[in-house]
Amino acid sequence: MNSEVRKVQPRRLGLKTLWIMAAVGLVLFVVLQILPTSPEEAKQVELAAKIITKQEAAEAAAEFAGSALGLQVQSDTGLVVYDTDSNLYGYLTRDSLLEPYLNEYEAQFPYDKFQVRFDLVAEAYETLAVDVHMTSGKVVGFELLSSLFSMMPAEEDVADWEGVKAQVTPMLEAVGYSADQQWVVQEIPGGFLLSDPQQQIGEAYPEIEVFLDQHIVTGIHKGFALPDSFTNYVKKQQTLANWMTYLGYALLTFVLGILAIVYSALTKAHTSFKRGIVLASVYFVLSMGSALNMLPYFEKEGMTGELLAFALVFQGVITLVLAASVYFSLVGGDGLWRQQGTILWSRSRETGYGRHVLRSVSEGYAWALIIMGVQSALFFLLEKTIHTWSTTDASQSTYNMLYPALLPALAWVAGIGEEAVYRLFGIPMLKKMFKSTIAASIITTLIWAFGHTLYPIYPVISRPIELLFIGLIFSYIFLRHGFITAVFAHVIFDSLLMSISIIFMGGTLNIVSGLFFIVLPLLVAYLIYLFNPSGKERPPVLKKKEEEPLFTTPHLGGHL
Repeated sequence: MNSEVRKVQPRRLGLKTLWIMAAVGLVLFVVLQILPTSPEEAKQVELAAKIITKQEAAEAAAEFAGSALGLQVQSDTGLVVYDTDSNLYGYLTRDSLLEPYLNEYEAQFPYDKFQVRFDLVAEAYETLAVDVHMTSGKVVGFELLSSLFSMMPAEEDVADWEGVKAQVTPMLEAVGYSADQQWVVQEIPGGFLLSDPQQQIGEAYPEIEVFLDQHIVTGIHKGFALPDSFTNYVKKQQTLANWMTYLGYALLTFVLGILAIVYSALTKAHTSFKRGIVLASVYFVLSMGSALNMLPYFEKEGMTGELLAFALVFQGVITLVLAASVYFSLVGGDGLWRQQGTILWSRSRETGYGRHVLRSVSEGYAWALIIMGVQSALFFLLEKTIHTWSTTDASQSTYNMLYPALLPALAWVAGIGEEAVYRLFGIPMLKKMFKSTIAASIITTLIWAFGHTLYPIYPVISRPIELLFIGLIFSYIFLRHGFITAVFAHVIFDSLLMSISIIFMGGTLNIVSGLFFIVLPLLVAYLIYLFNPSGKERPPVLKKKEEEPLFTTPHLGGHL
């Protein structure tokens, strides 16, 4: 039996109810995430307000190179990147030691610092890397490198400590420490390790690595020796995260991508291969733009010249494959839903399309605030139950971007790609296998959640737990309100978080950019509305194949 595809009228929440819930979510977010609730958080906020500029860091590094090392470099030629001791910060956070550390040790042993790299011309070494304190602007370490890949000096015999102490002492003083302190001296490959186990914080204690080459001090690194129990725990957790990422996420997402290609062909009578071109293209362009925006981090990791070019080409190929997966998920997902007689992604100029896009963006802002509140509450509960903690990550830092102000553009990549693959296509595909919308939503949400386990949040199971709830909310939004609302909610949610982070960095450009990206979804929705006036609408007329209904309960469809 053939019939017209119809829009299912769902039991959707009214805008008034949504915005009341959104107000509650915003309050939870501000109270639990923004306002400092402990002395260490207040201290971190105080320090963040004193962060120097990259230009100031470069000037401090250039002055140090000339005065302490006799190397003449220009500050404007230095590459300034953010570096962090992720393990140290994580240990302090986990064991609630951050406040005493900030008060007693942070000035001399910062876990966060700017690293300024200078290419040396006609010198014995190729590169000079200088570590600069992010708030005081003082140099806290340095290293002369024969290449960007030789982060550690080659192993060689060095003289005894007393024989080189005269050369080491002025260099230690130049980075803010005294060689006269009662250090425990241990010989290591290429130099010495100075430690002071008497100055413990928890089970950690300060140590300084000093590297030499022919009695010339080539590097000084400050840090803290951490207990083996902690470092071993982190390694095991990272191994578990890799398994979840590559098996639970990457492999199963690849399978979904193959199935999307298959069902795009099988449901071609119910959809159009033109539908996903624009969104997949936006996904590809913004993904590559975000990769190019991380050039400072790539250079920090030693990627220059041909190696950098190869890495970007490789990234381009991977991104193209992912964009293709998003495209076929859009086509195949739309086809699967329309095959069942349900429209969850309206076409341009279908009845009520322009008005619905405006309603969708309004609902999207409300749902984004609700999710921000839910996420804040989940993190709070996880901290109190399984003792979740997080640490720093240089690869995610806005300080390692060419243009931090463009960070929120990445929100559109996540919103489009993840809602297409794991909601629009993933839910009906898995519903075919498991005969349950709830089961399909849970499974596809877990696949999506496993892709977030490489973030430095421990125990690594924390993110799958958190994102199981968040993903089910996105699934609810998708099933009740449709694909466009789900995309807007996801994009706005990520845009708000990313925009807040760059606004807190300070600077006119960052603040203006953050505000722009917060309102951008509204501007996009209004533009779509202008190009889809009521007079040009047409009703959807597609043929429905007679087969088992997709839903096991009534009114679980979406309405666009």
